[in-house]
Amino acid sequence: MAHIKNPLEWTAAEFGSAAGHVRGATRSVYGSEAPPTLRRIAVGDLRDALRRGFDDFAACRTDVIFLCLIYPLAGLVLARFALNQAFLPLLFPLASGFALLGPVAAVGLYEMSREREQGVRVSWAHAFGVTRAPSFGAIVVLSLILLALFLAWLGAAVVLYALTLGPEAPASLSAFATDVFTTPAGWAMIGIGVAVGFVFAVVALAISVVSYPILLDHDVGLATAIGTSVRAVRQNPRTMAVWGLIVAGGLVLGTIPAFVGLIVVLPVLGHATWHLYRKLVA
Repeated sequence: MAHIKNPLEWTAAEFGSAAGHVRGATRSVYGSEAPPTLRRIAVGDLRDALRRGFDDFAACRTDVIFLCLIYPLAGLVLARFALNQAFLPLLFPLASGFALLGPVAAVGLYEMSREREQGVRVSWAHAFGVTRAPSFGAIVVLSLILLALFLAWLGAAVVLYALTLGPEAPASLSAFATDVFTTPAGWAMIGIGVAVGFVFAVVALAISVVSYPILLDHDVGLATAIGTSVRAVRQNPRTMAVWGLIVAGGLVLGTIPAFVGLIVVLPVLGHATWHLYRKLVA
């Protein structure tokens, strides 16, 4: 028979439930493990991580291509959206901003590499193993942070266009290209845009380069994962700068033509990032 609680019992039960939610939220932020120890790495380690990333891609090539089709398709949809005259100024920011969301799209690839490393015969379904990670809540929050960073980058691009070539929308794609590449205002927009985009890219790299792998591999919280990622970049500035250039260059090549190259570039970089994490984190 169900017991009808009196007001004191009900209040105590509600406080207990609230305390449980607070503990769960605290665990998502701070976790239960201490921050891991970091190693110093060299550029040669990046080559080895890429080689291992290619190995993972080759071992489950069909499955990974199937899994990653949604990424270039999303790029095509966004590009078509941006080709509307009113959204032409967002065409390049949308394409370049994919680098900020790359870790979110690749989290399933990290899980596939992790399981293959343990001797599991991997299929595309293993990518969804991220939902069983003890720090899955922190993974979701980190993804929202990167999404907010992406939206902030688009907002900065809109403001920059308004201050240089705007505020009116371009008359056509050819007129927009002419304004961008043949006018002082267009060159100013390019120069400032590259500088601002570089800042956003550095922030995204610093907070995410090993955060997702750590959250998959350890019972740590978001603060620990991000702090460890930032420390890894600070302790290996030259090597991580080279890695950032490799990622940026790969994503640029992957967008040509029509984002189709991302079907190969994204999984290779995703798998390689897992092996980079293994080299960075003891």
